[in-house]
Amino acid sequence: MDTEQLRRYARLIAVTGGGIMPGQSVVLRAGLDQPEFVLMLAEECYRAGAAEVEVEWEYQPLAKLDNRWQSVDTLGTVKPWQEQKLRCRADSLPVMLYLESADPDGLAGIDQQKRAEAMRRRYAVTKPISDAMENRYQWCIAAVPGAGWARKVFPGLPDGEAVERLWEAILSCSRALDGDPAENWAQHNAFLTDRSRRLNSMGLVKLEYRSANGTDFTVGLIPEARFLGGAETNPVNGAVYNPNIPSEEVYITPRAGEAEGIVYATRPLAYRGQLIEDFWIRFEGGRAVDCGAGRNEEALRALIAMDEGSCMLGECALVPYESPIRNSGIMFYNTLFDENAACHLALGRGYTSNIENYGSYTLDELRAMGVNDSMVHEDFMIGSADLAVTGIRATGERVPIFTDGGWAF
Repeated sequence: MDTEQLRRYARLIAVTGGGIMPGQSVVLRAGLDQPEFVLMLAEECYRAGAAEVEVEWEYQPLAKLDNRWQSVDTLGTVKPWQEQKLRCRADSLPVMLYLESADPDGLAGIDQQKRAEAMRRRYAVTKPISDAMENRYQWCIAAVPGAGWARKVFPGLPDGEAVERLWEAILSCSRALDGDPAENWAQHNAFLTDRSRRLNSMGLVKLEYRSANGTDFTVGLIPEARFLGGAETNPVNGAVYNPNIPSEEVYITPRAGEAEGIVYATRPLAYRGQLIEDFWIRFEGGRAVDCGAGRNEEALRALIAMDEGSCMLGECALVPYESPIRNSGIMFYNTLFDENAACHLALGRGYTSNIENYGSYTLDELRAMGVNDSMVHEDFMIGSADLAVTGIRATGERVPIFTDGGWAF
């Protein structure tokens, strides 16, 4: 891949994604297999005005080894220095950049119950710190191609060729392959903002989903919630940033406890190093009460049972079936991309930022409105070529939102 092309992508992540302002600190989390691009991205962060760039390296095979050999007590312990580090971040509010490159099957075979219990124990310590940071810092998730991931997406190709093909796909879907990436995103954000504005003018209280694949589902909305799409603004410093590169969604936080019916996934879910495939979830009284999967059903059930809120919904996102990512013809086996190929829902934590004037409410008040709380937030895709999404007003009037998988207006 052309070096200048990659540098434009790195600049896009730092400036358009992270929205770095002069003097801000940056924390960059990436896999050990990405030193060259991490170096390039760090330089672009400094050029954007970063005061410092701290890199946190991850290595998936080591994480798998830890899960095998460490006790649940060790895995679930947050050491005092780790807790203090998190508290320092809650005070300093650095820009957080995450580069995804991991093998979708890299954690296959791990003990799901052991990992889930360790996560619950750690979350009990880290949750108050995470709550203190919520909506107060900039963050961006983007992707770079790891060899294991590239092999999964392009099986049969030599590693070098597969990685090159995945680079091209990532840059294309991220609007960074042709033209000026920053200008491409300015135009795209304007479109998503317009979609959000028009949805918010409709006064919807419910969304109804129907598809020939069996999806028959209704979810309630919070009166104070608003659809969002495109760039976001950090209320602490006014910085404009894009949390996901790529992003095609217009999304809202639904009311926890108001969901009825069944949904069928239309793409696999890459969940913590395992692929959950051919699955469905049935909701009653707002909770997932049953599910099934053709592969890794145990992981799906572990996700739903993770905590009190993981069986309820935290997001409803609208993405046209004819999105650039789906039209690429590539199954990425990565939620960052696959969620932007189709309409999706998310199990777990809701976004308080979807509540109008959220800063004037306490976190407890936002939860009382119906914003779901959980240690997880996992998107799964339900969009199809014939999906119909209908908005329902308080009067009972029905408003077409999606017909045949795309925008109805």
